[in-house]
Amino acid sequence: MAAVGTLCRAARLSSYIPRNRRLIFNHFQIRRIASCIDPSYGLTDEQKEFQKVAFDFAANEMAPHMAEWDEKEIFPVDTMQKAAQLGFGGIYVQPEVGGSGLSRLDTSVIFEALSTGCVSTTAYISIHNMCAWMIDTFGNTEQREKYCPDLCTMDKFASYCLTEPGSGSDAASLLSNAKLKGDHYVLNGSKAFISGGGDTDVYIVMCRTGGKGPKGISCLVVEKGTPGLSFGKKEKKVGWNCQPTRAVIFEDCAVPVTNRLGQEGQGFTMAMKGLNGGRINIASCSLGAAHACVQLARDHLLVRKQFGETLSNNQFLQFKLAEMATKLVASRLMVRQAAVSLQENRADAVALCSMAKLFVTDECFDICNQALQMHGGYGYLKDYAVQQFVRDIRVHQILEGTNEVMRMIIARSLLTES
Repeated sequence: MAAVGTLCRAARLSSYIPRNRRLIFNHFQIRRIASCIDPSYGLTDEQKEFQKVAFDFAANEMAPHMAEWDEKEIFPVDTMQKAAQLGFGGIYVQPEVGGSGLSRLDTSVIFEALSTGCVSTTAYISIHNMCAWMIDTFGNTEQREKYCPDLCTMDKFASYCLTEPGSGSDAASLLSNAKLKGDHYVLNGSKAFISGGGDTDVYIVMCRTGGKGPKGISCLVVEKGTPGLSFGKKEKKVGWNCQPTRAVIFEDCAVPVTNRLGQEGQGFTMAMKGLNGGRINIASCSLGAAHACVQLARDHLLVRKQFGETLSNNQFLQFKLAEMATKLVASRLMVRQAAVSLQENRADAVALCSMAKLFVTDECFDICNQALQMHGGYGYLKDYAVQQFVRDIRVHQILEGTNEVMRMIIARSLLTES
């Protein structure tokens, strides 16, 4: 378990403007969480325990380094491996291959808590978990035993490779192709915007082994070091700077047939099932950022003085803070409902996951952006954590299926049910 420590805040310029407000949660602050936004409500005692572990880890191991990782673009391998020691490397992977065997709701609770310490790092951990789950779920016994234990300890890291330069939202039109040649596939093509690309060890690659459309897509596991595998330049991004993003390139890359998950033609279905959980995960990361920003905004209003009184006495700002808190709680309830539906494999799971991703990433970005506005000019300085939360969660409205695509999925569900 993460060590429990007392974190102190640095203050600068004046007693009214606390600077370097990056250490979001500690025991003192957790006790001060307003009851109406308490993220532990409705959870079992067991869930509260690992939520506390995740909050402590976020406060002690992530938040103190969040700004440095962002500024220097550090991929915090050691910290993630510490998280894996707590079971966070394979949260919903089965225990027989090293996972924690927890539910989708449990996973959401953990990712929300971890994101209060660093959204970018937590978001990568969520992608890594999705990849490990795909191997655990769709792989055979040999594949599960080969890959999952090292992924769950994060001795090895994974990347999810679906998006291509010419196929983003229209994922089924992907062009990367794998031609069967004896006991190997010869893989050619490229993937774009791959989180961890170049720094990770295992690549879950969707590629075309058959005809056009989704039924021609298969899923291959490609290991780093495979001849013909290379990487593009490291992308310069607005946020998510502590996880590298590169193109992944395949040039006559020989991949053993034994590295194919499932049967030929099943890859697109696997990819979409992975993304259903991924959408809950990324929404949970947005929740953590929004929860932290509500706390930061409230604390700022209580100490910042203008016109002879604290901003907390301004009714307009009171109303804004109330709206932020309401959106936060509504978002949390929606994510948790979708997580339960996915865990139970209900018919409404795909639509609810899409609704959660759409609503929560939009609303939580608005919460963080409003928190920055409440900080005034100080919120635009990198001494303040609020600006990093804004930058890091903006991309959540784009990845794991854009929010426009989420609307398409929801509408299709509404219009095609008899």
